[in-house]
Amino acid sequence: MILEALGSAALGLVLAWAAAHRLAHRLPARPLVYSTGLAGALFGDFVTHSALGPGTGPLSLLGAAVIAVASLSLLLRPAGHLGRRSATA
Repeated sequence: MILEALGSAALGLVLAWAAAHRLAHRLPARPLVYSTGLAGALFGDFVTHSALGPGTGPLSLLGAAVIAVASLSLLLRPAGHLGRRSATA
């Protein structure tokens, strides 16, 4: 179980690094991105492991990846100017 947790933590950090590298202009500060990826992956591993039970390592890592990506997607800001007009126009 400890290896599963370490694997999901590493997966969360890798996903956070990839998001911070590809979407740096749309994300907040990097420490927040890394901690969100890590926490999301650990939470996803916990939920998947609790639901499926022991012995499902690859599925737990898949659940960790899904929750980590979902958590990181909540940090995204809109891309640039939306082109809204004022109410008087």
